[in-house]
Amino acid sequence: MLKNLILIGLGGFAGSISRYIVSLAVLKVFSTSFPAGTFIVNISGCLLAGIFFGMFEKEIINQHWRLLLSIGFCGGFTTFSAFAFESVYFLRTDNLFQFFIYLGLSIFIGLACMYGGIILGKNF
Repeated sequence: MLKNLILIGLGGFAGSISRYIVSLAVLKVFSTSFPAGTFIVNISGCLLAGIFFGMFEKEIINQHWRLLLSIGFCGGFTTFSAFAFESVYFLRTDNLFQFFIYLGLSIFIGLACMYGGIILGKNF
């Protein structure tokens, strides 16, 4: 049990740092009121989680790697708490257009990336 917790913690540590770095890099490239950093992190995190899940299903990676990569890294990397906060902000500021665009793109592209990632992961 302790080994599993350490693996998840190490993955979460790396994922959180990666999220911060990616968000800063996106912010430098895109200066917009749209939360592009959070969006890109969430979408790429869904793709990565799908790849790792597909690899685990095909038994390319074992349970320990799944804990480190899927639960730890992707759990620390994705930012759905930030996603929820930013979505509510759009609602509270009566910016319904950005709310629906952000919500729709995040959900539908995220699901598509998860599905595509599972296919990619199974084909490694």
